[in-house]
Amino acid sequence: MIAKIFPQLSEYYNFLSRRLIPVRRHFGSAIVALAFASGCASVDLEQPKEASYFYSGTQNTYLGQASATWRAASPNKNGFYPLIYGMDAFGARLKMMDWAERSIDAQYFLMKPDVAGIVFSTKLYQAAERGVRVRLLIDDIFTTVDDRLFVLLNDHPNIELRIFNPISRQGLFALNYAGHFRLANRRMHNKSFIVDDQMAIVGGRNIAMEYFQLDSSGEFVDFDMLSAGPVVNVVSAAFDRYWNHKLAVPFEQIYERHDQEEMRELRDAVVAQMREAGDSVYASAIHTKLIDNLVSGHVNPVIADAEVVVDDPEKLLNAVTVDQKIVANRLADAFLAAKEEAIVFTPYFIPSERSLAIMDQAVANGVRIVLITNSLASNNHTAVHSAYSSYRKRLLEAGVELWEARANAAEVVKADGSTQLEHLTLHTKGAILDRRLTFVGSLNLDPRSIDIDSETGLLIDSPELGGALAEVAMERIPDIAYRLLLDANGRITWHAVIDGEKVVETSEPNASLWRRLTAWVLKIVPEGQL
Repeated sequence: MIAKIFPQLSEYYNFLSRRLIPVRRHFGSAIVALAFASGCASVDLEQPKEASYFYSGTQNTYLGQASATWRAASPNKNGFYPLIYGMDAFGARLKMMDWAERSIDAQYFLMKPDVAGIVFSTKLYQAAERGVRVRLLIDDIFTTVDDRLFVLLNDHPNIELRIFNPISRQGLFALNYAGHFRLANRRMHNKSFIVDDQMAIVGGRNIAMEYFQLDSSGEFVDFDMLSAGPVVNVVSAAFDRYWNHKLAVPFEQIYERHDQEEMRELRDAVVAQMREAGDSVYASAIHTKLIDNLVSGHVNPVIADAEVVVDDPEKLLNAVTVDQKIVANRLADAFLAAKEEAIVFTPYFIPSERSLAIMDQAVANGVRIVLITNSLASNNHTAVHSAYSSYRKRLLEAGVELWEARANAAEVVKADGSTQLEHLTLHTKGAILDRRLTFVGSLNLDPRSIDIDSETGLLIDSPELGGALAEVAMERIPDIAYRLLLDANGRITWHAVIDGEKVVETSEPNASLWRRLTAWVLKIVPEGQL
């Protein structure tokens, strides 16, 4: 009943119900009693499995030679190119798979069975058909791909799929999740994509339509970094740590096979879906202006030193200590070292006492802090906004320049070249410090990312990159966000320029009365789980 009245009570309702739609619709006391009577099942994490590691000696591959060309003038440094637009980000992944010769290693928090997931999976399969070794590591909870579709991938002799921290498929999914909540609540939020240990993409995008400008109903504004050079070897080693960890369970150990006839029918359906929609999506993605320039060698990467920061997967098995918050700690240190400016993007923002103290210290040191997060209307997790909203006045009084994304500010390009405004959600996780140090990764500035889940990221030391990204950010933020200010009575107001007109709102803009009420009720949700 609670879930029907407040469908966004927390992200976990969706976690628990994604495989239980019939139960959700007819959730009665008899079903609950039956579920608890049946007990809950768990996955054996101690079963033996074969360890594997990234391939070295891949310098002579196509991507190895491309990486060397990128960095010819500074072979000991790295090459970077930002992937700002969704279709560019998707095209880069697909083209890298086309170029793969030895290996593809993909690690994601979320994957969906939509056209993005189908195209991505098809290209993995085609690479495997050429003899490329594919390792796919997927977190279990938010992934909505039917296990039978994963069978199609995992059955290929050159593809191995592992599910990270899986929930047992025996019995009721929700009961298995709740019965092992202490471990099931800890998730691998990392995102990385590596080909031939020569080029990698690190950032915030998952594998689903909304991250790649393929969902016409709205857009997730996100950010990735295409990387080459020594950092890729470090990203590969981090992938191996997760791949060989006890929580990474081979898919065949958790899922019972279906009959071959059913698999053939499913394979035919996937092939048909690829033919009907996937081929055109693939063609569009690999022929954006950026990808055409990448193919022709006309992309000029930024050459820079960089640092890969990754949480240890052991973080997910233990009560988290300060030392285990590796990514959050490194970003905090970088933030405290800023001298003039910090531009921060975080879709989900719930400041801790520590982060508030860090911001207070930075402002006292004369650092300008510009922070953009989601508004109530653009946030896809209302409970997170409910917690964050309690801190807004405190942040404004401390001198933070606070911006919230406008839900109606996504410009979606249609097939006929026309444009219209659709729903926007900020999903970028990043920071630009002193227009020199750029952080890009999977870390949200909230308790879940910092205290519960595992994360990864890149810190790139480049005035060229940081300066360019900061200029773009400060130009674009006013176009897609409201700036929050306090009026003469200390109340929050929202300011924007829309279609050339100055707009001032005195309550949560673009949010319905019902959503505001929902956000107010959700203040009961513990911040530590958001």
